Amino acid sequence: MQKTNAIIITAGHLDSSNGKTAHGLIRGTERFNIVAVIDNKHPGKDAGEVLDGKKRNIPIYATIDDFAKNGKEKAVYGIIGVATKGGIIPDSLRVILKDALVHGYGLINGLHEYISDIPELADFAKARGLEIIDVRKPKKFKDLHFWSGKIKNVHCPKIAVLGTDCALGKRTTSRFLVEAMREAGFKAEMIYTGQTGWMQGARYGFVFDSTLNDFISGEMEHAIVQCWEEVKPDIIFIEGQSSLRNPSGPAGAEWIVSADANAAVLQHNPARKKYKGLEDYPANIVDVKDEIDLIKIYGAPTVAITVNTAGLPEKDAREYAQQKEKELGIPVILPLEDTVKRLVPIFKEMIEKSIAQV
Repeated sequence: MQKTNAIIITAGHLDSSNGKTAHGLIRGTERFNIVAVIDNKHPGKDAGEVLDGKKRNIPIYATIDDFAKNGKEKAVYGIIGVATKGGIIPDSLRVILKDALVHGYGLINGLHEYISDIPELADFAKARGLEIIDVRKPKKFKDLHFWSGKIKNVHCPKIAVLGTDCALGKRTTSRFLVEAMREAGFKAEMIYTGQTGWMQGARYGFVFDSTLNDFISGEMEHAIVQCWEEVKPDIIFIEGQSSLRNPSGPAGAEWIVSADANAAVLQHNPARKKYKGLEDYPANIVDVKDEIDLIKIYGAPTVAITVNTAGLPEKDAREYAQQKEKELGIPVILPLEDTVKRLVPIFKEMIEKSIAQV
């Protein structure tokens, strides 16, 4: 895949959880070459250092005009790198997007509201021959798939990377797992289920929350079957969304049942007691033991816990991991701090036992 130069527009949210699309792209993408981040809070800094202290040679500019005048490389696209409340494009962001078009950059948008539905931006782009890609735009009916049972023809291990809530880093952990297995010499693929996974260059998948409910199971199956038929990977990791118990958008059953998952990896943040955005709602995030039991009822064993340490001192996170590993009898690791390489032997054994290897 040939990379295209792009800038990420974060509009002052690079250092918040609302910037998770930007965070994923800064950590890595096979689809784009990220040449700058536009964020008025951190101009002059390196985006990687702002994100997690790791220099990635991605400069931050206060405005698009600053980048256009001083950037060392040209850009083809401007990518919206933030999640907004309700997925809308507020007026403040529209101003920045218009500026990107004025400077000759196409736009890539993963929000629920489509740029192509905003005449001021869409007409301006069309008049100048600039491309607009609304990643969440649903497929046409003729391109959708019903579940068929073909999933049983996929003979490599399929691992659902689930979580106890949304915005926990399931996509990042999925990518880490793919990278670790590839480094160990295996053919590993990730099935993306969100817009950022596509932006990062995953070849197979669909956008879960913009797919008609009747077709979710079928699109999940189709992506996995297509991946298997075209690549014959040794193992497939499926990026999770939300959680089985999140009342605002429960998700996870399709990952286990429709995808016929062989196992699950569960991402959890011990510091988070309430579901994100539902802090006033009378529902608490359950203990991982309860979530593991529920996942098992659906049909998949949980083979590891991956800990999101946000809001938790590293010492406390490590103590939590040690305690839970002893209690549950499965690895409990900190992916960002320690990588996921410790899990490679688990999946190596699954691959060796799979039908594909017989």
